[in-house]
Order: sequence, then C-alpha cells, then structure tokens
Amino acid sequence: MRKYYNIAACIIGMLLSASSFAGNRIKIYFNHPVDTTVATDVKAVYSTHIADTIVAYIGRAKYTIDVAVYNFVYSASYANIAGAIDSAYNRGVRIRWIYDGSSSNTGLANVNPAINTLASPTSAGYGIMHNKFMVIDAYSPDPNDAIVYTGSMNWTAQQINTDYNNVLFLQDSALARAYKQEFDMMWGDTSLVPNAANSKFGPDKTDLGLHNFNIDGHDVKLYFSPSDNTNSQILNTINTANTDLYFGLYTFTYQADANAIMNRKNAGVYVAGIDDAFSDSYSPYNTFTSGLGSNFISYHGTGIYHNKFMIVDPSDKCSDPIVETGSHNWSTAANTQNDENVVIIHSDTVANIYYQSFMKNFTTFGGSLIPQLGCGLSTKSLQANTGDLKVYPNPFNTESIIAYTLSGAADVTITVSDLYGKKVASLAGNVSQQAGLHTLNFPDVPAGVYFVSYQAGNDAYTVKVVKLD
Repeated sequence: MRKYYNIAACIIGMLLSASSFAGNRIKIYFNHPVDTTVATDVKAVYSTHIADTIVAYIGRAKYTIDVAVYNFVYSASYANIAGAIDSAYNRGVRIRWIYDGSSSNTGLANVNPAINTLASPTSAGYGIMHNKFMVIDAYSPDPNDAIVYTGSMNWTAQQINTDYNNVLFLQDSALARAYKQEFDMMWGDTSLVPNAANSKFGPDKTDLGLHNFNIDGHDVKLYFSPSDNTNSQILNTINTANTDLYFGLYTFTYQADANAIMNRKNAGVYVAGIDDAFSDSYSPYNTFTSGLGSNFISYHGTGIYHNKFMIVDPSDKCSDPIVETGSHNWSTAANTQNDENVVIIHSDTVANIYYQSFMKNFTTFGGSLIPQLGCGLSTKSLQANTGDLKVYPNPFNTESIIAYTLSGAADVTITVSDLYGKKVASLAGNVSQQAGLHTLNFPDVPAGVYFVSYQAGNDAYTVKVVKLD
C-alpha cells in the first residue's frame, strides 16, 4: 500500500521537522552504543543506567504502580528496583504486580511480601505473560504524572547489562489508562487484590478498543496480544514502506511477515534486518539469507539480540516514518497465545532515533548500510550545496534521464551501482560543462534498486532509482 501526500503539506512538514524533537513526553533509551553521526535531529541515547532511570520514575509515583514484567531477578549489578518499589509502598503508593508463572522471578523475594502479586497461568493452552510494562499514576488528578514504561527489556542483570534492548517512557494519561485497563483485565479487578475468578489472560482476553493516541504531536497506536490481532497491524506497517525498512528482532518465525518484507524489497524498498541466532532454524532465516544477502545479519555474539522493533521510512519525511516496538516477537505464539504489547509511533524523529541504534548494531556486527535519500533527507556525506542532480522518470524501464547543474565548470563523473556496490553503468568519460542533460541506457540490467552517483569537483550526490521489468 502506497502513501501519497500533498506536496505543499510535505514542504510544511519538512520545515517543521527542522526543529522537531521526540518531545519531553517520549523518552527512548538503548543499552548498547548508537551511531549519532546519522542523527537528523535528536541524538539517540545510549545508557548503561537504564535501571537507575526505572528507579527514578518509581520514585516519582504518587498514587499507583502497576507492574507487568515477564521476569524479575534481583541483582546488585543494577539499581535496586525492589528497594524503590518498597519505598513507594511505604509512602502509601498502591502497588500491584503481575509476573509470568513459568519464569523464575526470584527478584520478587526482595519485594515487601505485603505487596500483592499474581502469576500468569501455566496451563497447556496458554503461552507466557511476556509483557514488560509498568504504569505509574494512570488516574492522577494531574495528567502529567501518568507514565508508561515499555519496550523489550526484562528486569534481569543480563537483560539490562548485556543483551540488546530498547525501552521507552511515555508520559500520557490516556495511554496510561489504556495500559491500566489491560492490567485490570489480567488482574481480574480494579482493586489491590486480584480476583482469580474474573482474571483473563492470553486468548481469554478481549479487545478494549483503545488504540489511538496523540503524544507530543505524534500519532501513537497501542495493541495487545492476542486479543487485538497484533500481527495484522505489523503487516499493515510493513506494507506502508516506500523508501527503506529495517527490523531488529529476537524471535522471527512468522513467515507471513518475512514474505511481506520481501514484497517491499522487491518493489524497490531498501531493506536490512537483524535477528538473533535463536531464529536460525525457522523459515524466515532462509528467506532473508537468500533474499537480503549481506543486508541481513543473524547475531551470534555475547548475550542475545533481544530487541523487537521495526523502522519504516526513517529516510523519507514525505512518507510516514514509523517505529513499531514493544514486547511482541514476530511469532505465532506472540500473536495467538502470549500476553504482549506493541506501540506503533508515527514520527520521523522517533524513526531516526531508532535508526541510529540499528545503524550502530548493524555495523558493529560487521555489516554496512547504504544511506537512503528520501524526500527531505540527506546523508552527512551528501551535503554539497553547489550542485543539483535529478534522475527521471523514476521508476523507469530501460532508460533514465540524468540532469544536473553546476555553479562552476567541473569534470562530472556519473556511475550506477547495484545494492551490493557493483558498477553496472556509467557515462562515457568525464563531461566538463556548466550543465548537463544525458540519457543513460541499461536495458540488460535486471529489475531492482540502483544508485546513481554523481561527482563534480568536491560535490557528491547519490540518488536511488528503481528499474522496472
């Protein structure tokens, strides 16, 4: 599904984005280094102290804290979350805690036993309570108090210190109340004491219908599994990609998602992805190793690649840049059996923040990415302001027109390369003149994505083009 935008609206959006920011109400952290050289606005935050940030937010709580975290293991190697919870309880904050009944959760032994907890079912028909969210002060009379913590990180030493994870803190009372209602459904009540008779987990849950929010001017969507048919929302997000798409996932077993990604790649979208070695035995791994080549990496390093995110069109502000993240792996179990949550954020700033993390991960793992030049964006290496390059029509069939202007005489070199950097065409010799209009023919080149590179003196530009069948 393609998206079309009014040109005037696009220009206005580009002007506003020059001063846009993720906002004081959306905070994003990564526990491994990021590449801020590809930042277009806000620099991504790499933090080795995410647990301290969690503790700080708990310390702000005035009225209520609801925790739904898959696994909590106490460790002296990170800030004392249990101690912060106990301090909140001692000052009168109402606390409830849901955990996965099949995980160790040994850290709960360090929490005041007066705090009510509830384990998820361990029956054969149920998966796991895989959420990692916390809701603070959802119904505070001051809406600024409401906080949602979510992302991919469990509260264990390995998850916080070693494994690759991302977390978000979203300050919004409407979103917090939606999360609280989901918590209440699992808890079986709105009170401090769980009600086993009314408690609903996994396939027994119902769709609350609370999906659309606006936070700091960004459209944010919220979905819970399995009640909300979350994977259909993931597929819808994949299908909006116009320019580039990146994914980073621990578990990728859902072939339908892999097929949708490859369909976008075959339509000319630049695609790259990371999954963890855990997923090597599943069919998407074979799809990507053959279909994406070096643009796909399976992580076999220290710890695990535990992220669950997708970035759509971070290089195209005139499209609809999106980030999808949360606890939901791309698997049948996540979609049909587990308790999971997903947030989908429509924001060029948030998309670029996640791209900074993905870029660093990908290059650290030995890969390389080709920066994409969608509407409104340029890479650091392509910022020359003395020339102009246009390639049209785009997409094209057998020939494309290359037009350029120069502020002064210079030798011009133009080459065309494929996704793997192999040169497939070039203009014959260097052209020295004030302006040029040339037709480039390459009918024997297969359909796909190519890059037209232009060099004139110190000026350099690259344009992505798509050759049709």
